[in-house]
Order: sequence, then C-alpha cells, then structure tokens
Amino acid sequence: MTIINKIIDGKMYAQKLLGEIHPLSKGFLHNFNRKPCLTVILVGDNPASKIYVKNKILVAKKIDIESKEILLSSDITEDELIDHISILNKDQNVDGILVQLPLPKHISEKKIINIISPSKDVDGFHPKNFGKLFMGDPKFIPCTPLGCLYMLKHEIEDIKGKNAVIIGRSNIVGKPMASLLLSSDCSVTITHSKSTNIEEHTKKADILIVAVGIPEMIDEKFIKQGAIVIDVGINRLESKNNDNFSNKGVLVGDVKFEKVLKIAKKITPVPGGVGPMTIACLMHNTVKAAYINKKNDFINVLEGIL
Repeated sequence: MTIINKIIDGKMYAQKLLGEIHPLSKGFLHNFNRKPCLTVILVGDNPASKIYVKNKILVAKKIDIESKEILLSSDITEDELIDHISILNKDQNVDGILVQLPLPKHISEKKIINIISPSKDVDGFHPKNFGKLFMGDPKFIPCTPLGCLYMLKHEIEDIKGKNAVIIGRSNIVGKPMASLLLSSDCSVTITHSKSTNIEEHTKKADILIVAVGIPEMIDEKFIKQGAIVIDVGINRLESKNNDNFSNKGVLVGDVKFEKVLKIAKKITPVPGGVGPMTIACLMHNTVKAAYINKKNDFINVLEGIL
C-alpha cells in the first residue's frame, strides 16, 4: 500500500457526509419555511475557540443551515450566561444550541451543559443524552466520536470483533467513543495518561483511538502492525528556528505521524483528519434536532446516514 493510501482523508469524508445532509436541510426549508438553526455561544476571546466557531458557521452556511453567533465577554457571570441559554431553550426557531468550550474558570461547564435543553443539545453532552448513548439508544451523539466511527466504518469492512483501544477518558471523546465501539461489537479497552504499561494494551489494538491531549505521545513502539489509528489530538507546538516550523508554530496530533505511518495500515492526519468530521457531525446533529423538534418522521432518513 502506498503512503498516500494509508492516510484517512477526513476532509473527503466530511464532504461526503455534508453532501448527504444538505438535501435534508433544504427539505426542512421547503417543509417548514425556514432553515434548521444552530446558535453558537462564544464566551471570551480564546483564539482557538474563535477559529472553531468561525469554521462551524462557514460550513453551516454552505449546506443551508442558519447559524447565529452570540459573543459574550469573558467576565460575564454564570447566571447571565444561563439567562442567555434559557432564552434560546424557549425559542422555537432555534433547533441547536452549542456553548463553545472551554469556558472561563469562574463558570461551571457542568452546570452550563446541564441547563441546555436535551432536545437542542447538538453537542450530545447533556446527562440525558449521555445516558441514552450508554444505554444503546442514542439521541444526540458527541460529534467527535461520531465522526471517528463514521470514518472507521468506511475504512473497515466489518469492525465487529475488532480489538479497540482508546487512550483518553474524557466525556467529550474517550467515554462516548467506548460506548459507540461497544455498540458496534468491538472489544474495548480504555487507557489514559495515568495508566501504567499503556503499550501492552495498544500493541494488541486493531483500532487505536488517541485522545490524550499530549503532543506526539504515541510513536511506532505503541502500534500493532496493520492497525487503524485515529488521532483526535490537536496541539500547537511553539515556533522553533528551523525550516519545519512556521512563525506561528505547527499543529500536531497526539501521535507521531511520520513514525506511526510506517507501521499502521491507516491513520488520520492532523490537521485534516478528525477535525472536519467533527464539524460535519455537528451539522448532522443540528438537522436531526430540527426534525425532532418538529416531530417529523423524516428523522429516520438522518439516522440511516450514520
């Protein structure tokens, strides 16, 4: 297999998924005389968050999803933020609500996630949606794990019975990813930054999901020959005085890409791997929320896509 054929093209898969979603968002406009609506709340001026929100809004516009952005000062109180969300919860023309994380330290992310209506929780983080996922009856699945599963199912003919190892135990990626893989009949092991002898587990993995948040932690010594590696990490390294680094630094994953590329059967790059799929799955969840909130049976078509 050539090097280029080893790279899982997240941009290509994202365009494929968006192409399947777009007719459904146009159908919603035709049937209900408005576009599905996603409202994103951004608190403060975190540069990375600004980029993420900008990209989400640009993609939404391309596939006929109305996107609204609420920019709030970093010194907003927790109660004031809750008031903004409460208004959106009651607005029948808002289908999806996303509060961009992280939030300032004086605001409880847990409390904010809990206040979002479960029927508008397109991030899939509300305890009700999280619980339904783990019970095998998901309503909204967190976007990054959903995107990872979409790529895996298109790259592997049958993932049933595969040994899957996850490095990372967050509520955003690790835990929901484990639930999705279990529901897909994989054998699943979760490790994390405090686990001992991680290599013993990862060397047995047919599928390795890395979401530990440590730049280039995983090298070829961790990889089973022919494994499928999904690198969820996005880390910006500081600039260095050599030709390999731009003035703004360089983005890397949690995996040493060039080293692991030689061992793995398939691997996602950073950037261009998981990131585009995360946004595409957010669009999927937004359109799904729109149909659910209208109690429309067309939701069955959306569920068949993923």
